[in-house]
Amino acid sequence: MTRPYDAQPGLARLAKRVRGRRSCDLPALFALTDPARTPDPIAYARALTPGTGLVYRHYGAADRFETALTLARIADECGLLLFVSGDVRLADRVDAHGIHWPERMLGAAASRRMRGDRRPFTASAHSAAAAQRARLAGIDAVFYSTVFASKSATAGRPRGIFAAAALAQSVEIPLFPLGGVNARTGRRLCGLGFAGLACVGALSDD
Repeated sequence: MTRPYDAQPGLARLAKRVRGRRSCDLPALFALTDPARTPDPIAYARALTPGTGLVYRHYGAADRFETALTLARIADECGLLLFVSGDVRLADRVDAHGIHWPERMLGAAASRRMRGDRRPFTASAHSAAAAQRARLAGIDAVFYSTVFASKSATAGRPRGIFAAAALAQSVEIPLFPLGGVNARTGRRLCGLGFAGLACVGALSDD
């Protein structure tokens, strides 16, 4: 029986090509969960290639603790890095490897960093100013969106490859393109200064 995310190993290899020789301690590929597009985060996690970063975005799901705890166990078993989005308490309870911060929470991220949390932090950024604020807040890498047209209900107008690449080469923080990134569009991102790839619904794309 074919699993729904079997194309992911090829995307993981592509993410390493996109990174090239750029130095970054984080995974080259990040996979983000989404209530609508990845309704079964457990199956999603089990399909990921070892070394992938998994960002659990629960958005207040009633079973978020149980799901996050299961994801933490899968991450340890399968060599993934689990990041919990926007919920420090949940990240602490399941001993997540890192925390992902929505752009609106960059101030909270800075406060957490100042209190001594040394785990990897990623953050969302939708502008050059936000990417700069993330760097000053102690964020290790940003997910910049939206690069390509996306199926996400909250995606805005795509910013395009050239704007994203110009930002990646100008900011002093690793930048991962997000939004419409898949095995086809990802090939267009090689050699442009990105730290890898970030995606939501692309893992089943050929």
